[in-house]
Amino acid sequence: MELDDAVAAARDGEAIVYPTETVYGLGADATDADAVERVFDLKGRSREKPLSLAVPSVDAALEHTRPTAREERFMRRFLPGPVTVVVERRETLPDVLTAGRERVGIRIPDHETALALLERTPPLTATSANRSGEPSITRVSDLDTRVREGAAVVVDGGETPGTESTVVDPGEGVVHRRGAMADDIEDWLS
Repeated sequence: MELDDAVAAARDGEAIVYPTETVYGLGADATDADAVERVFDLKGRSREKPLSLAVPSVDAALEHTRPTAREERFMRRFLPGPVTVVVERRETLPDVLTAGRERVGIRIPDHETALALLERTPPLTATSANRSGEPSITRVSDLDTRVREGAAVVVDGGETPGTESTVVDPGEGVVHRRGAMADDIEDWLS
């Protein structure tokens, strides 16, 4: 039932909290500029810092991005998984999501609940469900009151591992943030 409520809220442009294989995420319709703005407000995040995009599959990501052949090979090798892959975005994504940049981070969580949610929603924002500058959230009970009250639905998937995703731009061969699977990713890039 929680999942049905989260799907309905996301489709209505509301923010939701959902579990992933890393930490809890704060999601809203990533194609709706107003919904994305709500996520920035809930996090207290600077509009200069882009948000990533969560989708259920690489094929779904291709509807909103233009990866090179190498970038797509990388995506198909490492996604779903605890990796954020930075590629060129399409015009379907609002500037507020990417802080006006031409590239966007793609996230496909390797988590049953997250994937079930993403199969039924528009692409969601993929950012941790903490306030900016605070630690990532691994348990619903640790949510900041402002995030909890601002989210239309909180999907409790139990405790998450807490490992951050590795953020990588395979086109540039750059790891922006080391996290899960970083050694395997660096091996692939070289």
